[in-house]
Amino acid sequence: MINNLNLNQEEQVDLRIVEHLDMQNLPESIQNMLSLAKTEEEKDMLLMATLAAASACVPNLYFRYGPTGKKYYANLQCFILASSASGKGIANQALEMMRVVDEQYPMLIAGDSTLPAWYKALEEQGGVGYMHESEGSVITDIWKAGAANYNTALRKAAEHEAISRNRVKGSSEIACPRLSMLLTGTFSQYKALVPSVENGYFSRLLTLVERGSHPFEKSYVTAKSENSAVARQVGQQLLRTYEGLKNAGEREWSLTDAQKERLGEKLETEYRTLIEMLGENFHSAVIRMAVQIERMAMVLSAMRMESGECHSPEMEEESRILSGKTDERDGDKDRPYMVDTIYCSDQDYETAEMIGSKMLMHMAMAYRMIKGDETETMPEVKQLDQRKVVFEGLKAEYDNHELETEGKRYGVSRATIFRWNEKWLEEGLVIRSHRGKYQKTA
Repeated sequence: MINNLNLNQEEQVDLRIVEHLDMQNLPESIQNMLSLAKTEEEKDMLLMATLAAASACVPNLYFRYGPTGKKYYANLQCFILASSASGKGIANQALEMMRVVDEQYPMLIAGDSTLPAWYKALEEQGGVGYMHESEGSVITDIWKAGAANYNTALRKAAEHEAISRNRVKGSSEIACPRLSMLLTGTFSQYKALVPSVENGYFSRLLTLVERGSHPFEKSYVTAKSENSAVARQVGQQLLRTYEGLKNAGEREWSLTDAQKERLGEKLETEYRTLIEMLGENFHSAVIRMAVQIERMAMVLSAMRMESGECHSPEMEEESRILSGKTDERDGDKDRPYMVDTIYCSDQDYETAEMIGSKMLMHMAMAYRMIKGDETETMPEVKQLDQRKVVFEGLKAEYDNHELETEGKRYGVSRATIFRWNEKWLEEGLVIRSHRGKYQKTA
């Protein structure tokens, strides 16, 4: 069971995502969704569910990545790996949100489908869709006969690679699938979909590992209707965002040059430390996290557009386009002024980078589970010793500012990094040379 993972309270806190984010930097619609969660674990699950669902509602925006400048769209695929009674049902609020969009623009695809039926549904929707299943067994049970084929189809969809099928009556192809997905389930259900760490889908599937159990909630009956009302209200906002982007035509979204440089440096550091601890088979997860971070940042950007929550000239221009306002400077009031490229704001990049950094730690846990388990029970694994990684990254002599900066680099909160520093002092690993300055003893 996941709640038997050998993690102490401090290690569990370090794995949390929302707790380490600045809530004021999140789009208002995401803040509203997170208000439905009761625990920190629920917040993390609802955050990833909301991002995955919303990623299906960002049409026509793309970014380029890699030496060939390949186009990537916003679509995220995520698996919430949790035990029974862990509160993962909160993720269904993202489905309530999506039902509002689906009523106007059909995009929901049932997970309880054979591969031909799944392909047909995606094909009929122009290769665009959202699949949401709160019980992984629905997926894995129906897919047992052709799990490898589903795995391949989902992997191709994650990369927007063509999916084709041949039948006696003819063949067809989905040239650029754009599938978003949120699944929740247990470890055995997850492993049926991702049987090995060498499988290419492992590094393409964002995996959130939750540890705790959910407290009994006596007021769940009344809370459910209230939650649904909030989710549907956010769904209305998402619908307007979808329509605005759909009508505006295809355009490029991009990180700034400074953000790209920072992302490269961040993942280079993550690459060195995680590969050293986990081995070369984990390298693809680190490398592909760059695409996932950009996707998440683009979703965050899009979710601000309709509400006008823009914090850069580029995003202000985009909000004006989506609201139907024209630019008098172009001499044609009937035609919106179009920007060539939409750039990500720093706050959305920083949020996405933090989420991506934490998700790498969750995926490292899933990696260790798959590597160390040959049964259908949840293995006990220890969290990666992030304290050791941060400590080794510090210079032989450092001050409070450098300590805080190093912690932020690894997604560690200010309170946590200073608590770790006190422990290093107690353990004799560090001495205080001057006020606010420290020196390693070895």
